[in-house]
Amino acid sequence: METSHEGAVAVVGVDGSLQAASGDIDRPFFIRSSAKPFQATVSQEAGASLSPLELAIACASHRGFPAHVALVSAVLEKAGLDESDLGCPFGWPLAPEAQRIVVRAGVIGPKRIWHNCSGKHAGFLRACAAQGWPLESYLAPDHPLQQRVIAFVSEVGEYDAEPVGVDGCGAPVLRTTVRAMALMFSRLAVESRLAGALETMHRYPSLIGANGAGDTEIAIATHSAAKGGAAGCVGVAVAGRFGIAVKSWDGLGSVANIAAVSALDQLGVLTPTGAAALDPIVRPQVMGGGARVGSFESRLRLEGP
Repeated sequence: METSHEGAVAVVGVDGSLQAASGDIDRPFFIRSSAKPFQATVSQEAGASLSPLELAIACASHRGFPAHVALVSAVLEKAGLDESDLGCPFGWPLAPEAQRIVVRAGVIGPKRIWHNCSGKHAGFLRACAAQGWPLESYLAPDHPLQQRVIAFVSEVGEYDAEPVGVDGCGAPVLRTTVRAMALMFSRLAVESRLAGALETMHRYPSLIGANGAGDTEIAIATHSAAKGGAAGCVGVAVAGRFGIAVKSWDGLGSVANIAAVSALDQLGVLTPTGAAALDPIVRPQVMGGGARVGSFESRLRLEGP
């Protein structure tokens, strides 16, 4: 029995031109956490003064391991802030292994710092502290920091990011298309203004997600930075070459990751070693009754513009 999933993929060169595509690349959607490299860059430019490791956690959808949480704490503490200043929701670590760590430690109840977006929020707060901007309202769309984020994302994608919504973490969520998102990631791949985010995401991919996560594994296997977002989107910046954006219209992150790896393969990015490392991502198993009963297979065929 076969099932199919619809989506869209775009590849944009570092000159800004569309190189290849599949599906409806001009249908609007919210970019979700795939925007974090650009949001973190705005925080950095506003005076957050994040170290490379701190910038990585600001770009991350972390899984709540001790290293992740310690970095978020450090970002806050250097600005004289703490977890109580975070505006993201209370949550538990995303990784089951990280959940077991905190349960064994006897912690009762969720924490804001465990939320997977707490690094981005900590970066926001540190920028606000540096600028003297209000901390309590840092998530409001009309806050000076969020206005800078909206303007920057609109600029790099050449697409109006408004009207904004509210993301799961409480921050303004930005509008895009697959075409515009691919342009954003092509600029992440080459522009000096975004070089800090590109370098730190590629250097510390396990901070961006966790080992086994699609974006982390892509960054390990290729010379790239990758960032997934909720509801089935992922962007890849292949350093010096192009940007790739993928959106699964049924909202499955696994499907978006399959398409991203398939696109990298068709574009000649993957070495034999890289392809082997990414095989679990591009062909994830389907389990039933504790046994393998099938697998996903990509049917993506990129076409010229």
